[in-house]
Amino acid sequence: MLRPILAIIHLLALGIGLVAVWARARALGERPFDRGSLRRVLAADSWWGLAAVLWISTGLWRLLAGTEKATSYYLANEVFLTKMGFLAAILLLELWPALTLVRWRRKATRSGASWSPDSSSAARLRAISYLEAVIVIAMVCAAVLMARGYGARTSQ
Repeated sequence: MLRPILAIIHLLALGIGLVAVWARARALGERPFDRGSLRRVLAADSWWGLAAVLWISTGLWRLLAGTEKATSYYLANEVFLTKMGFLAAILLLELWPALTLVRWRRKATRSGASWSPDSSSAARLRAISYLEAVIVIAMVCAAVLMARGYGARTSQ
């Protein structure tokens, strides 16, 4: 029963993450970008973070515990390695947004209604969020291909 539960949580995390990062991007594009927009950005970002924790933890569990296939199968699969490359790209892209949003959260808490976030930074964060959403979709495509046997190295 563990195998389907991990798979379900993993797939749900992908859905939650895609919706969350898209919602974050949309909220970052609101004009005027005000405290209400910031609340929506931070809420979506929290869901994005939760999705990432679920996604990575269940993915690692499935990879290392061999609940689906042996670890060696995944590490020899070119599509899986591409999928992990997509994940690495998302993690690298997320560094600046994560740090920026933590700073914004702190400033908003300390300053109250007197502080509003920088709209030029919001525009850059928005672009990164949309790019991350596209990469999540690419990861789903890679997962579908991998599940159908693409990328597996065959011995000749």
